[in-house]
Amino acid sequence: MALNDPIADALSKILNAEKIGKKEVELYPVSNVLLQILDIFRKNRYVGEYKVEETTRGRIITLNLLGNINDCNSIKPRFPVTLKEFDKFEQRYLPAVDFGIIIITTSQGLMTLKEAREKKIGGRLLAYCY
Repeated sequence: MALNDPIADALSKILNAEKIGKKEVELYPVSNVLLQILDIFRKNRYVGEYKVEETTRGRIITLNLLGNINDCNSIKPRFPVTLKEFDKFEQRYLPAVDFGIIIITTSQGLMTLKEAREKKIGGRLLAYCY
């Protein structure tokens, strides 16, 4: 199965599994960016632990779900965002102030919008979760 956006596909699988009450979900294909996104989700307590297994078809992630996700998705197109525009995109993708996270890719790696605001750097929007 050819996928155009593996990040969007993985986040969609996570959201669908959350909605039907599953305790874990398998994600593939696996990229390093997806692993970094899952680390940010885990740090913010949206998902539990995960393990990466090597198979003959590539890597597979088995992710434990905590039932804390109401919505998550990738942001397309990947808007470039400056420090001044953070509030505008926060209002567009999150339901309330300080409720949920937006993941942004910067020159210093992946981080949440809140961390990027503290470091005073911009980047490109990648995904959101609340």
